[in-house]
Amino acid sequence: MEIPKIYESEYRFCLILWEHEPVTAVELVKLCQEQLGWKRTTTYTVIRRLGERGVVKNDNGTVTSLVSKEEAQACEIDELVEKKFEGSLPAFIAAFTKRQDLSARELDEVQEMIDRIRKGGL
Repeated sequence: MEIPKIYESEYRFCLILWEHEPVTAVELVKLCQEQLGWKRTTTYTVIRRLGERGVVKNDNGTVTSLVSKEEAQACEIDELVEKKFEGSLPAFIAAFTKRQDLSARELDEVQEMIDRIRKGGL
């Protein structure tokens, strides 16, 4: 299944949804007003647009996600690597690590991921 594009403001909305789902549209309006400063109409427009693209489902006023946070993040990373690093994951990692100080614990976690992938697991 191809994950639909989720734009930045929609992603901020989705973060709220993922944290509270299933949630009523009325409650989402309140949460988006408090956390994003959105008007009621903006929230309903985003719910409708994301629903049309298959990102969320609005079932009788109860909103749930059809795309997980992890799926959305993975798509963003794929797009970033493809656009900015010509599809090269090693180039992305090299650029990332030049700007980040990784702790020994973080390096161990990354190494464990690599070891798992080499063994055929995720």
